[in-house]
Amino acid sequence: MQTHDNSSGQVQPPATPFDWIGGESAVHALVERFYDLMELDPAYRELRASHGASLDEARQKLAWFLTGWLGGPQHYIERFGHPRLKMRHMPFKIGIVERDQWLACMDQAMAETGVPEALRQRLQQSFFQTADWMRNQPGA
Repeated sequence: MQTHDNSSGQVQPPATPFDWIGGESAVHALVERFYDLMELDPAYRELRASHGASLDEARQKLAWFLTGWLGGPQHYIERFGHPRLKMRHMPFKIGIVERDQWLACMDQAMAETGVPEALRQRLQQSFFQTADWMRNQPGA
């Protein structure tokens, strides 16, 4: 999705990543594909193991979180307050393997759900910074 700036005739990306990705339905499709891949692809085994028996709650919370983080409605904050990501993830083992599998799984989900390449690259950088900061296993 791109918009035209009528004064210069140049094509500019939408105002927010949320608009650029295609809104709430696109965020939900991305999250669904992300967790489907996690469940189906053995390449994400350790990542899947760190999530417990059911992914239902994780699917909903990630969709709410990403919607707001990308510039859309703040569903997560309205329900749970500040995300406090590091604190909320402390009970889960997050090492280099889990970080790298999360990033690979999200990148695959973005590719498969048609996230525009320029946005995908921007999100990859942001996701890496956050995922690396979330690690709680020293040297792992």
